[in-house]
This record gives sequence, structure tokens and C-alpha cells, in this order.
Amino acid sequence: MPERFSSKHGFSQPDAEISIRHDAPDELRSVLVHIAYECGFSPTPLRELVCRVLRKRPNPQNWSEYPNVDQEVRGLIDNCAWFEVYDVIEEIHRAFESGDLVTKQRRGHEHEGHKFAEEINRYFRVNGYGWQLADGQIQVKGSESFEETIHSARQVLAETARNTADTELHQALLDLSRRPEADVTGAIQHSIAALECVMRDVTGDPKSTLGDLLKRYPDAFPKPVDQSVEKAWGYASEMGRHLREGRPPTFEEAELIVGLAGVLCRYLVRKVRT
Repeated sequence: MPERFSSKHGFSQPDAEISIRHDAPDELRSVLVHIAYECGFSPTPLRELVCRVLRKRPNPQNWSEYPNVDQEVRGLIDNCAWFEVYDVIEEIHRAFESGDLVTKQRRGHEHEGHKFAEEINRYFRVNGYGWQLADGQIQVKGSESFEETIHSARQVLAETARNTADTELHQALLDLSRRPEADVTGAIQHSIAALECVMRDVTGDPKSTLGDLLKRYPDAFPKPVDQSVEKAWGYASEMGRHLREGRPPTFEEAELIVGLAGVLCRYLVRKVRT
């Protein structure tokens, strides 16, 4: 696909405020097909992929690519559940990365996979979607500050070989990204586990809980921030581990705890490095 005027000259629309998460509007369903075609798919292999994801049988009466197979593909995507649209997006990206269902003679399908992810993510950003296609998976996308916080925290953890904490923080993001409903309690548990892991490591106290560590090492965080950390730990214990009937945590609350855990993990690691 030729480079567009806006790309050549560095013009882009600003990111919209996130307003769409548990939905797949009609426009996204149509745009998805357009982007798949632009990046190298044709209707018949795209129909095979969509039918495989949705567990549908291709219509044997449809032979011609346009308009019949194309209309069948669009009908399948238009009528599937919202979360299945994101399943299709992931599968299209996997197909590009592996060369599956792409003409065997085509070269550069990995580049097309990168282009597909780039175009999908651009659409998500400018239209206020709380999702992004990263590492071949649809993952939750928060505000710019949330994204920067988590990315920075994971980078610091990886650089200092704190792989367990990094894995826990990554799992928290995956829990927020689960479809059709986010695993908010799982996200809270994993994010606090990441913080607990880092706290144990920097204090050299590998067995104590985070609550005990906060009491045993009162100078780990500056005052009065330490009180906020202790309250966050109490909240996470109640909402992530000892859930009350009729009072589940909201997505926004879970996202807050994940972001806070990322900030605190980064702080502790940088503190011991200086």
C-alpha cells in the first residue's frame, strides 16, 4: 500500500479520550475488513479465517470473490458478538506473522503483519478505543500516563532481572484485557503480587507479606506516601483476595491499583539503584 500524504508529512490526528471498551461498533467491523484487504488478504482466505474463529461453515454457494464472498465475510463480522471481533483481529495478525492463509508466493508477510497492527492501533487511538494490538494480542489500553507508567515499570524490572515481578505486572494487564469481561480481581492480585515481590527483593526479606513489610520497613516509601501504600494494600487485600458478596471492584478501580503498583515498583527499584 503506497504511503499516504499524512504519513509522508508527519500529520496525525490526536488520540481521543477512551470511550469504547466492551463494544465493537459497526464502523470498526467494516474498517477491520478494509485494513485486512489493504494489508494483503483477499475475501476467500479471509472468509476461511473468520469462519474458523467463529466456528461457522463457509457458504458453498458463494464462489466469486466480489461481491459474494466479500459480503459473506462482512455479514459474519457484522453479526458476531463484540468480543469475537477482537478475536478475529488477533487471528488476522497471527496469520500475517506465520504466513498462514496468505498466498504462499507472497513475501514480506511479516511486514504486512506490522502494518496491520499499526493501522488497527491508529484506528483505536483516534476513535477512543480502550484496546491495543500488542505482541499479537488485544490488550487493555489506558490513558497516556497509565501506558507510560506501566511501560516504564516493566522496562525497569526487566533491566534489573526482576522477571517474576515483571511477569506479575504483565499478567495484571492481561487480566484487565480479558474478554468479554475483565478479570478485575485477578488484575488487583497480580499487580500487588508484583509490588510484594519487588519489596521482598529490595529489603532482602523473601517471606514476609507486603503488609508486614510495610510495617517492618517504614522508610521504604516517603511519608505520608507510606500511608497511602498501606491503604492500597488493605484495599487490594479486601477486593482482590477477600471479596465481599455484592461489592465487586470496578474496572476503573482495578486499573488504578495496577497503575499504582507499577509506579511503586519503579520507585523501589530506582531507589535501590541510586
